Amino acid sequence: MGPHVSSLHTRSYVHNWKPLALSPKDMDFVEAKSGAAREIALAFGVPPLLLGLPGDNTHANYAEANRAFYRQTVIPLVRRTAESLAHWLEPAFGPARLEPDLDAIEALAPERESLWRRVGDADFLTDAEKRAAVGYGAAD
Repeated sequence: MGPHVSSLHTRSYVHNWKPLALSPKDMDFVEAKSGAAREIALAFGVPPLLLGLPGDNTHANYAEANRAFYRQTVIPLVRRTAESLAHWLEPAFGPARLEPDLDAIEALAPERESLWRRVGDADFLTDAEKRAAVGYGAAD
């Protein structure tokens, strides 16, 4: 052996190992987290599609899920709240009725357009009946 053999040094490098994929344990956690989020969303009447959760997409698309959310969750909640508020105001102001303005909800615009088109095409209805069908009162 030569004189330089004793001067060989080995260097130890610290490598940070970063996995490129999730381990089965991590995947199980992600699935459990998504499952819990889905269950919570469904308990509150929110379609999972609106939260960006994978799976459980029973609605054709985002717009349909959004309309369902308003029709099945938001509007009933707003109506119950309005009824309670009107009942609370009644002793001070007499009988009151609070109604949400559904025409102001952008997500329901396609339904409104469809209703207006159908009522407008109904030649057998009088103007008063058409007004009533779209939610307007009698003309002055």
